[in-house]
Amino acid sequence: MEWETVIGLEIHAQLATKSKIFSSASTAYGAEPNTQACAVDLGLPGVLPVLNQEVVRMAVKFGMAIDAEIAPYSVFARKNYFYPDLPKGYQISQMDHPIVGTGHLDIEVDGSNKRIGITRAHLEEDAGKSLHENFHGSTGIDLNRAGTPLLEIVSEPDMRSAQEAVAYMRKIHELVQYLEICDGNMQEGSFRCDANVSIRPKGQEALGTRAELKNINSFKFVEKAINIEVERQIDVLEGGGTVIQETRLYDADKNETRSMRSKEEANDYRYFPDPDLLPVEITNALCEQVRTELPELPSAKKLRFQDQYQQDEEISTTLTSSRQLADYYEAVVKTSECDAKLCSNWVSGTFLGALNKAGLEINESPVNYEHLAGLIKRIADQTISGKIAKQVFEELWNNDATADEIIEKQGLKQITDSKEIETLIDKIIADNPKQVEQYLSGKDKVFGFFVGQTMKASQGKASPKEVNKILENKLK
Repeated sequence: MEWETVIGLEIHAQLATKSKIFSSASTAYGAEPNTQACAVDLGLPGVLPVLNQEVVRMAVKFGMAIDAEIAPYSVFARKNYFYPDLPKGYQISQMDHPIVGTGHLDIEVDGSNKRIGITRAHLEEDAGKSLHENFHGSTGIDLNRAGTPLLEIVSEPDMRSAQEAVAYMRKIHELVQYLEICDGNMQEGSFRCDANVSIRPKGQEALGTRAELKNINSFKFVEKAINIEVERQIDVLEGGGTVIQETRLYDADKNETRSMRSKEEANDYRYFPDPDLLPVEITNALCEQVRTELPELPSAKKLRFQDQYQQDEEISTTLTSSRQLADYYEAVVKTSECDAKLCSNWVSGTFLGALNKAGLEINESPVNYEHLAGLIKRIADQTISGKIAKQVFEELWNNDATADEIIEKQGLKQITDSKEIETLIDKIIADNPKQVEQYLSGKDKVFGFFVGQTMKASQGKASPKEVNKILENKLK
């Protein structure tokens, strides 16, 4: 039987506020355990939650970016369940009246575009964190994260492969960073997802029984977890068994999913409106104000790069993959006043390659846009060759100096004096009569030998353009 995979994602984006959603406690990452959970976060008697206005603005901004309905009336509810890292015994979330309604996001997979529906995006508070390492059979509880604001983004079950799911997750990841509402740090848990996975016979409209894969925090693991779960469900059904609705955990070390608990339905959580929080009213004035704060979104920026800088789709996609990279590139173009394609070659090639090799983010780069622009200027005016530029870039990466300082200190200026180059070439031709004879007899590849010897004799400083021009005249 041929099976079809059906996937929906619930993405949790930690909102980039300095304080928590219902208290003034800090959201800074890395503090000592249980030092950033205040009485409100713990739900101690006599305290009341107060909604952080900034989380509402961030949610509205996201809703506008996905062309979604913004609810004029939104209600917070209590989601009741018991777990060691949930100090109040309930989570404040949203059920019937989420702040963001239906929207959509377009993805591209294998050159084809596909629209993924977004059911809703609602605000909620995060729980604490259970720690299992170094406790010798026990579990540690860190409540610093309790009360941290989350935007849960729930997709329609529109994805049909792990590849599509990863493409959608990457697009959301890119978007929340462009909007500056989430730092997207997956290692710190700022961006993670639950994947709802089911299969059904090809052509069947009814959905199969789904399993929810919890708290996956890398694109690689999302793809692996979905694929391994699809294989498991196929094996179960083809073996005559029944897939049960449950929550499963993906074990990256064993590359398997395993059962955690039966999957709850909404009524299992006994949702009811939180009596301590008033409904939220979103005014037209707030929406218009937030709309003016929207940045140029990735899809629009990509098209502009293709038009303004004459970049092809692939390079435009790379350059706009993050807001920081796009800003860096445009700053290099503006500062260097050089050809946009020369700039993109260096930013998307050498610069990004060095960042990836070092495992650094753009804001951690030792080469700022001014220094890279200075290097590109010297390539454009032929002060240095492209080959020597690679050497200069390494010095820029490892030293706090400008390209001009490095070129001057190390004597790297390109030789453009045609007489000086001609003198070098005359000697090389005189020393290699056999190769001259081969070239003149029609072996054109020998030309490269003379170019190489000239560059070697000049220690790589001779202008390649002048070298080729003079050799062509000499070897007639």
